[in-house]
Amino acid sequence: MGSLNSKHEKSLKHRLWYKLVGEPRNINEPSLFHKISLIPVLAWIGLGADGLSSSSYGPEEAFRTLNSHTYIAILIGVATAFTVFIIAYAYARIIEHFPQGGGGYIVSTKTISDSAGVISGSALIVDYMLTITVSLVSCGDALFSFLPLAFQKYKLIFVVFLVLLLIILNLRGVKDSILVLAPIFVVFVVTHILLIGYGIFYHADQIGPVFNQFNSSFKHDIGTIGLIGIMAIFLRAFSLGGGTYTGIEAVSNGMQIMREPKVQTGKRTMVYMAASLAFTASGLLICYALFQIKPLEGRTLNAILADEIFRNWPLGVWIALITILSEGGLLMVAAQAGFVDGPRVMANMATDFWLPHRFAMLSEQLTMQNGVLLMGIASIILLFYTNGSISALVVMYSINVF
Repeated sequence: MGSLNSKHEKSLKHRLWYKLVGEPRNINEPSLFHKISLIPVLAWIGLGADGLSSSSYGPEEAFRTLNSHTYIAILIGVATAFTVFIIAYAYARIIEHFPQGGGGYIVSTKTISDSAGVISGSALIVDYMLTITVSLVSCGDALFSFLPLAFQKYKLIFVVFLVLLLIILNLRGVKDSILVLAPIFVVFVVTHILLIGYGIFYHADQIGPVFNQFNSSFKHDIGTIGLIGIMAIFLRAFSLGGGTYTGIEAVSNGMQIMREPKVQTGKRTMVYMAASLAFTASGLLICYALFQIKPLEGRTLNAILADEIFRNWPLGVWIALITILSEGGLLMVAAQAGFVDGPRVMANMATDFWLPHRFAMLSEQLTMQNGVLLMGIASIILLFYTNGSISALVVMYSINVF
């Protein structure tokens, strides 16, 4: 009787588990890899969106440090776009030479030494843990920008819920979670093209006055703090905006899930991601400066900018709301990239015996279950350690990136 009850209890646990994460998949199914591998557009959403979403917090942190020297944001915008393309080009070359994926870990191990590979791999794992935490905290900031300040105390609980939700989605399988979030990604792209495009177009007939204001502000600073002072402000803001460049490596790290031909798929995904990130990050910085955006407690700069640009449009309030909601949704996609790529770096390191071999094993749903759980738990720990402060997390993120 005891054995029968034990079997029934075990069977019940299995049924509940399969209900949560899905039924086991047949590894011998001929079309299996075709089903779980990704074409460029889906890879752009699942991996490249990690970089694109960083425009939600990277440019803002850079702009906040400028104080009254907002004209420097235009220079940072140009430098940001240039930096994105340089980094993307480097990773495109890595894709050519290392089509099996692995990113920095594989490259460092094969071209320098095993020790360098371990350091690079460990940094990447920490990077993806921070990707999840920073992205979801920034998501909470974006969504709570449209709620009264009294609701801020519930933001931490909300972010924990998002972490748990993504853990469950990823235990069910990579492609399932990406397809769920794909519509949000499309809305983000459309609304931010409107936001940035109209924001710059609105000032198209004011190029002369804008240039004169830039020139007078520059001359004023040259006379007061000097060129060294201007460079110091520029470099500090540029470094604190270092979170903008996170996620560019995600494509080269995640080559294992690319649809054949892998190299062409990976390079095309990299082009999509670099172009979209350069346009969005630099465009937002320029719009902050053009509209002279001022920080407000409990609101992100993007929320303030959206209100400023769309307020005279028909249904402008709703367009601004949809813009920021899509931003929050894209940040969830970015966190998804951490759950996809972090466990894959762990699997590479586990294969080389730097981590327990269980991190290289697939679950019955053909997901890297142990890696997903570790990434999720670490993200929650980081969340409580920083009390959900995006400023503290971005500093940690920037240090790890550079």
